[in-house]
Amino acid sequence: MELRSPLRLALFLFSAALVLNSASSLGINYGQIANNLPHPESVVPLVKSIGVRSVKLYDADPRVLKAFANSGVDFIVSLGNENLARMRDSKQALAWVKSNVQCYLPATKITFIAIGNEVLTLNDSALSANLLPAMESVHAALVSLNLDKQVAVTTAHNLAILDVSYPPSAGSFRRDLAPKLSCILDFHSKVGSPFLINAYPFFAYKSNPKQVQLDFVLFGPGSGIVDQGSGLHYDNMFHAQVDAAYAAMEKLGYKNVCLQISETGWPSKGDADEAGATPDNARQYNGNLMKLVAAKKGTPMRPNADLNVHVFALFNENQKTGPTSERNFGLFKPDGTPVYNLGFNTTGLGLGLVSGNSSVSDGGTASSGSDSSSDGYLAITANGAERLPLKGALSILCMAVSAVVAFHL
Repeated sequence: MELRSPLRLALFLFSAALVLNSASSLGINYGQIANNLPHPESVVPLVKSIGVRSVKLYDADPRVLKAFANSGVDFIVSLGNENLARMRDSKQALAWVKSNVQCYLPATKITFIAIGNEVLTLNDSALSANLLPAMESVHAALVSLNLDKQVAVTTAHNLAILDVSYPPSAGSFRRDLAPKLSCILDFHSKVGSPFLINAYPFFAYKSNPKQVQLDFVLFGPGSGIVDQGSGLHYDNMFHAQVDAAYAAMEKLGYKNVCLQISETGWPSKGDADEAGATPDNARQYNGNLMKLVAAKKGTPMRPNADLNVHVFALFNENQKTGPTSERNFGLFKPDGTPVYNLGFNTTGLGLGLVSGNSSVSDGGTASSGSDSSSDGYLAITANGAERLPLKGALSILCMAVSAVVAFHL
């Protein structure tokens, strides 16, 4: 689209931002495993221009938290997996909260602390044993500082915590993880914080593109699937993944715990064996996702529940390891221009984006590897996969992998 005047540019930017502003539950992940990202002060107008209400960090980068002071943007800060053991110490938890959260309030609106990332699917028993005690200790620190009413504690989970996810109504957690998840859900229930999942239909498609229907994972038109257990119709995999998690929570007796999606997205580029990783597919997935969130219709199982979604990610990150897709989940290039057209345009905003000096902050993003986006598999057991229909859209869900994540950075 050619923009010939400042007025037309302003109108275009307004209409584009309106789509995202109407989606009050839309957030974005701000990863920084790169050496060419702009200074956080230059990122503030970019984030505000696209209308997202919340930003999720993978650390508590002071540069970012200071830059966004008085911006009105909510923040989720994270405590890396490598710090969980020491957070069991109440004194260290209190010190961490004081230096990484309290000192930025109220100017910077920190609303959540994410303790670790996808811990339970790392097959690290020591790390898993530290997760809930770390969450409880950080929450206790917030209570002692009278901050627990404005800052809540949570943690994000890989969908591989599910043992069964098809049909969605049969969703259940892995038996070996159910006791830990029950205790975590009990914590959420008591303190009022959300249960977070990372959901990536892309990986289900990538695992077998010959059988997974692309329209189903891109929110496209099609017949979809019918859950024979509930009678509910699903026209996209994202809803099916979310409802499988809802069903698993309900089976443990936690129907009323809020569920939010801490990561989902689609890469614009991939290796030869990464089917579907194209700019057009990324545009369709993220564009349709934003419309879905803006519609505020929830899922088939929970039509009245507001979908709180954080898209992965704000920028492409050139220093992430793993397949090419890992470095190409961003909506924007480091200079602030869109990777593909989602209806907004930042070229005329005068952001002053510069490349060269930004890299991973001292907060520990790279060392924790906590923003690996490769973990959003739809978890289905081998037995469950054998029961799935094998034709058309009904065969889609059996393409999810049963293995735990291959790429933790």
